[in-house]
Amino acid sequence: MSVTIDIAGLPAGRITFAPSPLAELCMALHALSQPAHHPGLASWTAATSAALDPCLADRLLEGDFMWRSSFSDVFMPFAGLPGGTGRPAATLAGELDVLDRLDDELFVTAALEHCWLNRYNEGGMPSPLTDPGARAKALETAAARGPRRLEFSLRLLDDPVGVRGWMRRLLEDCDEAFFGAMWKRIEPGQSADARHKTEVLRHKGLAAALKETSSALGVDEALTTITVDKMVHGTATATDPRLGPGLVFIPTYFGWPHLLVLHAPGWRPVVHYPLGSPQLTSAPGSVELLQRRMEALAHPMRMTLCRSLARAPYTTGELAAVHGITAPEVSRHLAALKKAGLLHTRRQGRYVQHQLDLPAVARLGSDLIEGLLR
Repeated sequence: MSVTIDIAGLPAGRITFAPSPLAELCMALHALSQPAHHPGLASWTAATSAALDPCLADRLLEGDFMWRSSFSDVFMPFAGLPGGTGRPAATLAGELDVLDRLDDELFVTAALEHCWLNRYNEGGMPSPLTDPGARAKALETAAARGPRRLEFSLRLLDDPVGVRGWMRRLLEDCDEAFFGAMWKRIEPGQSADARHKTEVLRHKGLAAALKETSSALGVDEALTTITVDKMVHGTATATDPRLGPGLVFIPTYFGWPHLLVLHAPGWRPVVHYPLGSPQLTSAPGSVELLQRRMEALAHPMRMTLCRSLARAPYTTGELAAVHGITAPEVSRHLAALKKAGLLHTRRQGRYVQHQLDLPAVARLGSDLIEGLLR
């Protein structure tokens, strides 16, 4: 499984390494909402969460699905803006200005990514702003994920301008509350890394630059296709004539172990790569438990399901639809994972949702959890 990026004929000068304050704010919000994904940031997440103004914390909950279980492309607006520079702005305010320039259809589709599980695989989807069927599908999926998501999705579809203003104010308040000071400390390191990777690209070539960026990145000898080793299939092109040629690599301090690839149809591809690899703590378990867990994970479909379940809770029906298998098959795989103690199950209204127990998986080894969350 992998994501491939077509770079045939792409000039080296259109491959960019640059930090993005807006994308990093997304990763910081994700770390706050999913601390189990980021044990190396435990001190920061605990201290920052404790210091958050309660009003701001409540406002973050309204839209946390845009960074909690998936990473909305609204945090990389430069990649979707026709006629733009194709690279992030130097400041958060500058990037928010670019976000304001996205049309409502682009903004809404990206913001509703949590309601469109196959968005990256369905090119030319109708807009939920104008197509009743697309709207109904988005709202049905939102309802299955809980009343808060349904309420937000309704607001977004009925008043996209109002929601866009609400979101900008929210991100500006996050900048004032905690991110601005943090960005001043980490931006120099990210900029230095971007300059270093640019020099490696210029003097040693793309293959060397990719090798230094991540071991999960590679390129063919003809320099036509970049391959990203992830537990997901996807394709993108860096030479779309509608947007202009370009491929951007963005470093992230908060992002490990996630290696993200924006490959939505109609957007420039972006690779969001982590800096550093915090070590996960481990705890001993019985040999019998270890054997059950390894046997449960040995099945390729269960590994694929685990990739989804590591990011967010899903119902059996949602997993069946996303992975193209029947609901009874999903149930059998989930039963094996639950028997191995790798799954949490909870009821959300009339839906039963399942999610991977990340601390339990982490005890099996950092390579496994990094692969699942990459």
